[in-house]
Amino acid sequence: MKSNVWGNLLEKTVGFIGLGVMGNSMASHILKDGHHVLVYTRTKAKADSILEKGAVWKDTVKELSKEADIIITMVGYPSDVEEVYFGSSGIIEHAKKGAYLIDMTTSKPSLAKKIAEAAKEKSLFALDAPVSGGDIGAQNGTLAIMVGGEKEAFEACLPIFTLMGENIQYQGPAGSGQHTKMCNQIAIAAGMIGVAEAMAYAQKSGLQPENVLKSITTGAAGSWSLSNLAPRMLKGDFEPGFYVKHFIKDMGIALEEAELMGEEMPGLSLAKSLYDQLAAQGEENSGTQSIYKLWVK
Repeated sequence: MKSNVWGNLLEKTVGFIGLGVMGNSMASHILKDGHHVLVYTRTKAKADSILEKGAVWKDTVKELSKEADIIITMVGYPSDVEEVYFGSSGIIEHAKKGAYLIDMTTSKPSLAKKIAEAAKEKSLFALDAPVSGGDIGAQNGTLAIMVGGEKEAFEACLPIFTLMGENIQYQGPAGSGQHTKMCNQIAIAAGMIGVAEAMAYAQKSGLQPENVLKSITTGAAGSWSLSNLAPRMLKGDFEPGFYVKHFIKDMGIALEEAELMGEEMPGLSLAKSLYDQLAAQGEENSGTQSIYKLWVK
């Protein structure tokens, strides 16, 4: 099945489902560019700010799906993705023929493949396009977007992706975007332990941690987490740019996939155990930088 040439993208209606910490900013960039944007999220109050900017509220996923030419989902868990796409009032059943479906949730590669297969049967185009960059990247439109699915569909949707991100890479067939995101989360997981331990060490040794950061963020230790999350740790700012509960979900998916491939992930396993401990202490709705609390009370 070949995708159609979009023509004037501004004539297309974009539906956005899921307006959480990142989704609201992502949808706002699309709206700001002049697109007609329909929105739905389970808690309507979360849509208030974007509705004030001109987005149009839809009461159900079904209603949104019937009107949108491109539907973007950014929800919490694979179970939410399953419900949004495959429920009796879901996207697959009610989307217009030829619509583009983009799931930007971090979810299971196997579910991305399932969505792509079901979409193809309905003459729809599906892409799995998880992102990295947290709330800051979403706000600034600088997300890394990793995409799986048919390449023609990716190329057709590239103008939309460029409104939300800067590093946009096509990774391969359906599920490839989600597998790439697992690589991203694996790399972050052990790194977050290192960032927290480094900041705790700096404090305990009598250094000024803010000065330590000036030295180490531009050297070999440099990372996005060190530059963006370590300062939050030191300020006691544990508001979520990315929730602990969602990071635990991602690590669980990565561990499941690794097991299926016969790969051991000791670093990832350690990181998940520490985040499980953190969640058990009531921090599941805090940002991932709250791991610092395991070292500094």
